[in-house]
Amino acid sequence: MRLNKVMASMVFIGAAVSAQGQAAGFDAFVVDDIKVDGLQRVALGAALLNLPIKVGDQVDSVSLQRAIKSLYASDNFENIEVLREGDTLIVKVKERPTISSIVFDGNKDIEDEQLQESLDASSIKTGEPLDRTLLTEIETGLQDFYYSVGKYNAKVEAQVVNLPRNRVELKLKFTEGDAAEIHQINIVGNTVFSDEELIELLELTDYVAWWDFFGQRRYQKQTLEGDLESLTSYYNDRGYLKFKVESTQVAMTPDKTGLYVTINVDEGEQYTVKGVNLTGDLLGKEETLETLVPIEDGEMYNGGEVTFTEELLGKFLGRYGYAYPRVSTYPEIDEENKQVTLNINIDPGKRIYVRNIGFEGNTVTKDEVLRREMRQMEGAWLNSRSVELSKERLNRLGFFETVESETTPVPGSDDLVDVAFKVKEQPSGSFNFGVGYGTESQLSLQLGVTQNNFLGTGNSVGINLNNNSYQKDVNLSYRDPYFTKDGVSAGGNIYWSEFDADEYYLESYKNNSYGIGFDMSWPVNEYNRLGLGISYRHNELSEVSPYQQVITFYSIYGDPTNSGSKIAFDNFELSANWTRSTLNRGMFPTAGNNQKLYLKATVPGSDIQYFKASFDTSYYYPFDRNHNWVFLTRGKLGYGNGYGDYKGQENVLPFWENFYAGGSTVLRGFKTNSVGPRAFYLTGDGTPCIPDPNGGFGNCNLPGNPDTVAIDTGSSIGGNGIATISAELIVPTPFLDESYKNSVRTSLFVDAGNVWDTEFDYDSYRTLPQTEFDKIQDYSDPMRIRASAGLSVQWVSPMGPMVFSLAKPLKKYDGDESEVFSFNIGRTF
Repeated sequence: MRLNKVMASMVFIGAAVSAQGQAAGFDAFVVDDIKVDGLQRVALGAALLNLPIKVGDQVDSVSLQRAIKSLYASDNFENIEVLREGDTLIVKVKERPTISSIVFDGNKDIEDEQLQESLDASSIKTGEPLDRTLLTEIETGLQDFYYSVGKYNAKVEAQVVNLPRNRVELKLKFTEGDAAEIHQINIVGNTVFSDEELIELLELTDYVAWWDFFGQRRYQKQTLEGDLESLTSYYNDRGYLKFKVESTQVAMTPDKTGLYVTINVDEGEQYTVKGVNLTGDLLGKEETLETLVPIEDGEMYNGGEVTFTEELLGKFLGRYGYAYPRVSTYPEIDEENKQVTLNINIDPGKRIYVRNIGFEGNTVTKDEVLRREMRQMEGAWLNSRSVELSKERLNRLGFFETVESETTPVPGSDDLVDVAFKVKEQPSGSFNFGVGYGTESQLSLQLGVTQNNFLGTGNSVGINLNNNSYQKDVNLSYRDPYFTKDGVSAGGNIYWSEFDADEYYLESYKNNSYGIGFDMSWPVNEYNRLGLGISYRHNELSEVSPYQQVITFYSIYGDPTNSGSKIAFDNFELSANWTRSTLNRGMFPTAGNNQKLYLKATVPGSDIQYFKASFDTSYYYPFDRNHNWVFLTRGKLGYGNGYGDYKGQENVLPFWENFYAGGSTVLRGFKTNSVGPRAFYLTGDGTPCIPDPNGGFGNCNLPGNPDTVAIDTGSSIGGNGIATISAELIVPTPFLDESYKNSVRTSLFVDAGNVWDTEFDYDSYRTLPQTEFDKIQDYSDPMRIRASAGLSVQWVSPMGPMVFSLAKPLKKYDGDESEVFSFNIGRTF
């Protein structure tokens, strides 16, 4: 269009100049002056700068044509006319109008922002001159887009509204119409796989079930192209090396509302692998590279495995600084035997070194917090494993929703790169607010505040002020994960607490405590850490219900005739722990494993001498390479007991240190802390039976007067042994955008486990009347396994991680209390 206007103007100018020349006897002339008429927005100096003629130049028709072409190339004018008055050259111009505003009307499938981006690419934007010659191209391009998504009745019209002062309003008016629906999809030429099997692979569909509210039969050209690739991959992965899509036809109904899609395929023959040869520069690592190839001779050809092999070999070379290797497979086909030899050629290229490492997206977290997690060093060769390990360490911090790395070549150098780690921060603190509701439970609440990335330093600070139905406490904690530069961490806490067990689904007692602790840990290697700690703890017990098990405790440390009397303990504790983690993320990991062994014991000479040990482990097994489907198994073992003796009797584990199970994270489907031993009361003549130091039931009136002996069962009291295991299938969250994958997790789970008391002497109660003895369960039996199954949804919300669980007990015992639904706001697992 622009070329036609230029040519027309040239013809006109040539005719005008020629006529005047003839009238004045003109052949050529020397320019004495230049005048430009019609300028409004464009400055005179800018116009003359684009005019390749100066005063004193001799001009003719050829030089005038060049001048007009140069003025048009400036994009400032839509019409140019050149005249001569004597020796004065007069240039008359009409400027292109300025776009005052751009209006979109009727567009629903395309957002205004997308349209504006498209216009910006064509230099159509507010404040810029309007090139009318581009409007037809824009109309056609937008209309083609609508055709590609199946809207064949769509129309796009560009309207220009003239405004004063050579301004215009550009209005794009859209008539989108309805999308044509696919009436039928046909696949022609297939004999190995049925139409139904192949159509099931396609994203395009000609059938939507009545209950599928989100399904649609809409045609899209880009979707069809992806479907064709899916068909090709499906055949290639099953040995059909020469499969190809010969053609596709999309036929439209006369009213443009329906489509028939036909895909013509040539399946070819099925091939097996005859052999795999590695060629090229193998860097002297032939044996290692050969062991990495997963393809075996004689197996069916698999295109996906070939691609995976190329990627695997490329990653291996990347560990040695060869960041841009070229790994290509050249199949050598034996048509007679239907076999293929895979010749994999390796060109490692040059070894690449890292110039700079930078960070993007960390608006809160300081650069130094990220830099200290780096395993890829500046100045060293680029090691793909070190880069991935650096990403894993950043992910394990729990500060970021996503971590990506980008390698950029340094301009002017063929062996230097810069590495940038791009992070998306997520809430690293938590506003701990827990709520539980069950079929037999009441409402429970918990409140607290923790920040794991205090002021972006990577340090953890906790100020928890809880005041709810069962506990009042203040806990101040601090931890510096890099107390020293080599990764030694240090932390401590101070706390005060008032705990009412009766309000926490436990048998009644009150425990007022305070304490202080300090610990350190240091790295053994990349995945293992060891830690040591020391603490002081003061406990003061009161209002303890006189159930049988606690009377046993009071018979050792207190007044067995008055379990409700206050009793205080001062204990000094030493602790040690070992942790190992290969998880790929700190929050919502999808691969790797994690173990923690924790030991603590009171120092000899403390008021109560006891120890506790626990071991927690978890394994994540991804089923697919994108980690959309992941199998998770978790387990916990724990045991505690007393050591030494006190006043001639063996020490026992204090009951407030017992293990518990049931709730939102351990044995879901059971009421919080309800699994395991329960308190029971043994009374004679209405008074508690107090065990004597030698066993038996002390002052109880035992048979032969059985009517005076009774047993009443109370609430949970926990035990000194615990074993739990969970199996979960992590699945893609339905109806959720892919961008939320790292902040929302859905899983199906089965939990099993038990809590028991190894010190409980079940047989000692057999002398009771049978009717009363039958009320007692063997709380020392570790095989009284409970089990449950259900659905869990976890969400990293702005308030902190939230866990929702729907669960149903599969195996339970008398006295167990179920909890169908629970949710918790706080740290996830």
